[in-house]
Amino acid sequence: MTLKTRHWDRLGNGGLTFTELGFGTAPLGNLYRAISDEDARATLDAAWDGGVRYFDTAPLYGLGLSETRLNPFLRDKPRDEYVLSSKVGRLIQACAPEHRSGVGKWFEVPQRREQYDYTYDGVMRSFEHSFSRLGVDRIDILYVHDLCIFSHGSKEISDMRIEEFFAGRGYDAMISLRDQGLIRAIGGGINEWEVCQTLAERGDFDLFLLAGRYTLLEQTALDSFLPLCEERGIGIVSGGPYNSGILATGAKPGAFYNYDPAPQEIIDRVNAIEAVCSDHGVRLVDAAFQFPLLHPAHVAVIPGGQGVSEMQGNLKAAMAEIPAALWADLKEQGLMDARAPS
Repeated sequence: MTLKTRHWDRLGNGGLTFTELGFGTAPLGNLYRAISDEDARATLDAAWDGGVRYFDTAPLYGLGLSETRLNPFLRDKPRDEYVLSSKVGRLIQACAPEHRSGVGKWFEVPQRREQYDYTYDGVMRSFEHSFSRLGVDRIDILYVHDLCIFSHGSKEISDMRIEEFFAGRGYDAMISLRDQGLIRAIGGGINEWEVCQTLAERGDFDLFLLAGRYTLLEQTALDSFLPLCEERGIGIVSGGPYNSGILATGAKPGAFYNYDPAPQEIIDRVNAIEAVCSDHGVRLVDAAFQFPLLHPAHVAVIPGGQGVSEMQGNLKAAMAEIPAALWADLKEQGLMDARAPS
């Protein structure tokens, strides 16, 4: 079997063809643990050999390390054979070791600090820096990164950053890059669908990379955001389909949900979902991967992969066939929103 693809063309400019399985490269930035250059390359090679042709990165990931690790990997790949996205909203600056960002999160990375900058100049500088680190001829999609409460700590600060993005003309910079044909699409890489909806209502966005907010465990994005995307032809890339791990591992001791140890109510719900999956002979992780793709706005799912075995697991999940009766049973038992396409 080969990976399925989905074509998106909201603007009528030929669009982009995504493999349903994409590669989210935050783990290549040594997220939570360091991996060698050789292991990072082996993981990328396993993805390519498996048919993956969508790669997402960001300056934040490893404070530039993810982008620089993609550089030699992509160098000999035909440019029209893959889709590449990166992000803006932070500038990565050299600094003294005691000022490095992300200590305890990013390991064995360059001595750099992140500085939020959603202004016109900040977006343009970030774009140019990503071009240099990646060494590619073009970047297809540019996402404004982390305008959400999760990243900034409060709705007040999130709202302030959103206002900075529009009033400071960071949004205008992204539109300009798209109008010049330097990128094919603009969007947001965001942890909350409510912030995505705010952006969609204020601007002309093509795609959103929504992390962990439309999964087997969470479907409130059906209230208003996903219908808006369908109406406007906005595509959705689903990040974090396993809600930080629990939908991949099951509710085993120490399982994580949204970057923290899973609370009992989530453990109970995952156990109930997994029991239904078991009745149908389906692995929980396969159902979790396939679920977002049932919604017509979705173009790709990008789980993390920090090693070859994880990538092979993602490839297996992407090719799984799920019986329609599974989704019907989940709905019947109140474990899945009745509105969710299935």
